[in-house]
Amino acid sequence: MSKFNKTPFTVSVWDLMHVPGELRERQLDIIVPEKMGEGLVAVQAGATLEIDARLESLHDGILATVRVDTEASGECGRCLREIELPVRVEFAELFAYSLDEAFDYEVQADHIDLEPLIRDAVVLALPFQPVCRPDCPGLDPVTGERLEDLPERAPQEEFDSRWSALTGLLSPSGSGAHAETLPEASTDTATDGATPSASPTEREKS
Repeated sequence: MSKFNKTPFTVSVWDLMHVPGELRERQLDIIVPEKMGEGLVAVQAGATLEIDARLESLHDGILATVRVDTEASGECGRCLREIELPVRVEFAELFAYSLDEAFDYEVQADHIDLEPLIRDAVVLALPFQPVCRPDCPGLDPVTGERLEDLPERAPQEEFDSRWSALTGLLSPSGSGAHAETLPEASTDTATDGATPSASPTEREKS
């Protein structure tokens, strides 16, 4: 058993222990001591965690059903504008009276420690590519300016010089666009310059 250290995340359950069926609800407002998350957005140190915990006594431990509301801040993944995002997570975990292979957490000194569970749940809930809004146009790939601030400017396409040789082939006036015009076939054209023979009726008239 690890050494017990009381923190703002530890909750006393002495009045629930070994009394199956007993239920308690706890509301906690905790100031985040250290930043949660290392991506573009994170729950910063000093932010508030609003925690609603439902604690139920079972035969083998205390079942904690927890909901956490907080706010993450950071940068938009497209335009790098500062943003703030609401975060809500929910989880349930059993804190066993005696720790064994079936349980990951235990009751220590009549308390349960919610910090590792809250931290893991919040970090996993943070978006990997946060955006200030779903249709954020981002930055101009050439100038780096925010396209939202320049609505009259369309994104400039980067041209790869390695494809320049194909430009003429793809354009309508390019050498690859020539079409050969074939002469129209004539129904009266003679074969090999020979004069067509007269029909049987014409021979009789002659």
